[in-house]
Amino acid sequence: MLLLLLLLQLLLLQQLLMLILLLLLLLLLPQLLLLLLLLLLLLLVLQLLLLLQQLLLLLLLLLLLLMLLLLLLLQLL
Repeated sequence: MLLLLLLLQLLLLQQLLMLILLLLLLLLLPQLLLLLLLLLLLLLVLQLLLLLQQLLLLLLLLLLLLMLLLLLLLQLL
């Protein structure tokens, strides 16, 4: 009987510990999710900035090409 009580107590203690761990995890999870979301957002912003940089570079090259064409046209006239 004593052994049974002890076993029951251990089971209850284990369940209590699991519950505490679960609660801690649930408390920490929003911060972890928030951190993950912030990281993803940062990566997305970096990708967008890289894309923007490439687009600006392309635009600059096109502008340069246009200016060269204009210079050539002016020289031909």
